Formats: sequence, structure tokens, C-alpha cells
Amino acid sequence: MQRASHFSEKNDVVKFVTENNIRIVNLCHIPEDGRLKTLSFSASDTSRIYEILEFGERVDGSNLFSFIEPGKSDIYIAPRLDKAFINPFSQVPTLNILCDYLDEHGKPLDVAPKNVLARAEEKLHASSGVALKALAELEFYVISKVESDMLFPGTLDKNYHESAPFAKFESLRNEILVTLANVGIGTKYGHSEVGWTLSKDNMLMEQQEVEFLPQNLADMAETIAVAKWIIRNTCAKYGVSVSFSPKIALEHAGNGLHIHLCGLKNGENVVANPNGTLSTEALKMIGGILKFAPSLSAFGNPTPVSYLRFVARKESPMNICWSARNRLALIRIPLWWSFKKGNVEKDSCKETFEYRAPDPFANAYLLFAGIAVAVNYGLENSEETMKIAENLHAEASSAKRKRLKALPRSCNESAKHLRKDRRFYEANGVFPKKLIDKTIEKLRAYKDKDLWKSLADKPSKIENILKQYLHYG
Repeated sequence: MQRASHFSEKNDVVKFVTENNIRIVNLCHIPEDGRLKTLSFSASDTSRIYEILEFGERVDGSNLFSFIEPGKSDIYIAPRLDKAFINPFSQVPTLNILCDYLDEHGKPLDVAPKNVLARAEEKLHASSGVALKALAELEFYVISKVESDMLFPGTLDKNYHESAPFAKFESLRNEILVTLANVGIGTKYGHSEVGWTLSKDNMLMEQQEVEFLPQNLADMAETIAVAKWIIRNTCAKYGVSVSFSPKIALEHAGNGLHIHLCGLKNGENVVANPNGTLSTEALKMIGGILKFAPSLSAFGNPTPVSYLRFVARKESPMNICWSARNRLALIRIPLWWSFKKGNVEKDSCKETFEYRAPDPFANAYLLFAGIAVAVNYGLENSEETMKIAENLHAEASSAKRKRLKALPRSCNESAKHLRKDRRFYEANGVFPKKLIDKTIEKLRAYKDKDLWKSLADKPSKIENILKQYLHYG
């Protein structure tokens, strides 16, 4: 499969379309729900392709964003020539071009999550000189009907890094990695995860993970959306299904979207000291995220099923704390290869800290924008956030551990925290007021305040919720 170049001129695109017999040009965009959307054009008329590249197209913003009223809903999608790739799943040669959202004046649409993130990154860099890079771990379950007894069945919660023939979808996962590379997405690795189950009706669910190479926040958010599109299409090609749900069953491991973060200042990673220890800057950033953790869940855990994932002993965080290597902590400091003394690139992200609460239902643009706001607060209010980091260290005294606060247990609770913190997100115009209003409204509309009480006395209700969100996000 031929991969498209990063075009710089419209003429380059038209030439590529002609020389490669491209039959369809898709304008693709990522709205509020985080799913890749497609608007298709015949590529038979060269003048029409020029027109599409010059003007983009008009679309109904109210069907893409809950923050836009139907009465004034026309917006534009504008193609980005440097973000084009051959569609690996189309039966006819097709070029996909990713797009930006513009308002009626041709300016970046203020409520578009990507533009919210751009403002958050600008504010962070202007205030501290720090630019964040993220590395995301995307977990998902491949789902398939089993027609006969398996020769090599897996084992419940013992599927981590398992190989074929015990792992049934190794070939599928490898094809996903190859396809991601072909469209320009760099991956660190892929592997089978711990989750494995065979239901009573012979449905096999096997958990997988793909981890991406570090990128700036906007590129990583885009990568997550395109990767989910590729994973779903690859599974469809194999005749199987896939779920990114944070919880497919209460007794099985949930799907997380773990985010490794590093901060760059003048091209240098400021997370680690020269001697390989955690830096003061990192502690400030960690303190900022811990402070905002309850309200960040409004963006990182946006559905009722998100909160069913926070269960003990399933490697999901429950309390607001940080730790070295403890996977039950909200923020974890992974191993850094400190014993290696070789040359490392200045902007290397070998030294990171990992934020483990988000799940794959998050809109990554809004999640990263919220993280940038929290990190900026941490760096600007160092005395407060250093104290937070000191008090919320999981290895602190038992007396301090007893004071650890739990993560929110419902969308309703997250909405309360977002309302309390909204002034920080809205400061400097980063998050539009109407976006925060609508986010709170949507979270409260789930009416899941007593969700956890249903675990014991209404198991059928929980099962219905799990089924409802199996293919969401």
C-alpha cells in the first residue's frame, strides 16, 4: 500500500490524485464524539478537486457538536494538506484528508476540541516555556464467536503478553500495527493484555493494547482517533468485533487510556534531574494534575460505565495519589532506564510520569486540554502543588494514606467537581463557557449518582449498562 506524502501545495495533491488513479477523495474530521467522520467526493473532475482543496465544505455543526445550536449551525471543514493518507480499507483507490473546523468567518471554531487544546497549549507555553508530549496506551477487547472447543484456551486475567496459539488475535494485532505505520502513525509496540474471557454463549473476548510513540498533545489526540478507526476497520475485515468500553464485565480487567507525559523546555526533558531522579518541575506538574483529578474525570471518564472500571485489584486507580511503579496509583512513575549511560536525544521522552485514570471513551483533545490547564496551574502555583505532591505520595506515612481522597464514583460527581473548578478551565478563554455548560449538563443527564449501589442489589441494571456502551466511543 502506498502512503501519501505530506503535501504542501494543492497542485501536489491533484498531481498525486492523477498519478495514482485516486477515484475518491474523503474529507475526514474528528468532532465531539472522537470518531472519524467522512465526507466523500468523486475525484474524476480535477477542477472540482481544486475547489474542494481551496474551500473545504460546509457541514451541520449541530450534528457534530452538542455545544452548537441548530439555529445557527453551519460551519466549515477545511482540509489540511499535510495530513493525507491512502485509505487502507477502501475497495477503490481513495485519499483521506484530515480537516480543521472553521466558523462562519473562516476562523478556528472556538468550541472545536482541537482548538480548545491549541489554546491550552499556548497558555502553558507562554506561562512556563513548557511544551507537553504524550505517549498513549490504548486498550481494547477483540470479540469473536467461538464455534467449537478451542485447542489452546486462554486463562482469565492471565493473558498479558501471551503468544499464539494461546493468544487468538496476534495476527490481527500485527496487521493493525502495519496499517498504522502505513498511514503515518508511529507505534512503540503492541501486545495482548491481561483480559481474557469466554462467555456462556461462546463469545471470546481477548484484550489487546497498542502503545504509540510520543507526540505533541494535538498530534496524539488525532492519532488516538485515527487509530480507533483503523482498529475497528481491521477487526471488521477479520469478521470480528472490538470494544473500547472501560468495562465489558465487572469481573474482568477494564480498558484504560493511560497517558505518559513529559515536559520539554528549550528542547530538554524537565521531568528528570541529571542524576535520574524526579525533578522539582515534575513534582509541580504532578501536583497540578492531582489537584484537578476530580474535575479532569469529566473529560477523561465521560460515561457511567467509565466509573465501573475503578475497581480494586484490576490495575485501575481508585484514590488520588502518586507512586513509583505502583499501578494502583493515579499517577505512576515508571522505570526510566537510569542504568543506561549512552547518548539520548534532547527531546527524548524516556523519562515520563503516567496518568492512569482516563479511558478510551475520552475525547482526547478535551482531556489533553484539561491536563495542560492542570500542569500550567501546577507550575504557576509551585508552593501549593509541591505540598499536594508531598501529601499525596502513596509511600508516605500510613496516617497520610488514610486521608487520600477517592476518585469520583459517577458522572454526577464529576460534574460537581467540574462546576467547582470551571473558572480555572475557562480562564484566558481556554475552555468556552458553553462547552463547560454542556459538559456538565451531559454528565448530570446520566443520573448515575447511585450507580455503585446497583452493583449489589440490581445486577441486571449493570449488565444493561455494560451492553449499552459496548460499542460507544
